[in-house]
Amino acid sequence: GNGQPPAPTAPPGRPQGERLQLLLRRSREAKNCAYCPYSRFPVGAALLTAGGEIFSGCNVENACYSLGVCAERTAIQKAISEGHTSFRAMAIASDLGDDFIVPCGACRQVMREFGTDWDVYLTKADGTYIVKRLEELLPLSFGPEDLKK
Repeated sequence: GNGQPPAPTAPPGRPQGERLQLLLRRSREAKNCAYCPYSRFPVGAALLTAGGEIFSGCNVENACYSLGVCAERTAIQKAISEGHTSFRAMAIASDLGDDFIVPCGACRQVMREFGTDWDVYLTKADGTYIVKRLEELLPLSFGPEDLKK
């Protein structure tokens, strides 16, 4: 070995180094799969599970506009359908040059279903990013625990 202790399978806190770069890259790659003939606004998302797996998604539009789905929800639904419900981080990518891409309100609420204490990496087309906690993106939120009161 290299003298280093083995890395835990699900390290707590934010993804670092190569893991973070992989998450960001997977969001950019997912953007290239976007089906967006109406908005021409491709978005990609990559979701990191507590177990260290990454699920990516893109926006998928429909001629019946209201049936379209965002990249963030696509990634979450893929993860859920594979048995994952605990998430650590999501990276979101678009072609916006001057602004960081942000999730819509519907996506923020779907993300909120799975907790408020995970990170969302908002990127620009040049790869720069800022990181926000989900609770910062959706303050005073309503979630599953509110239905138990």
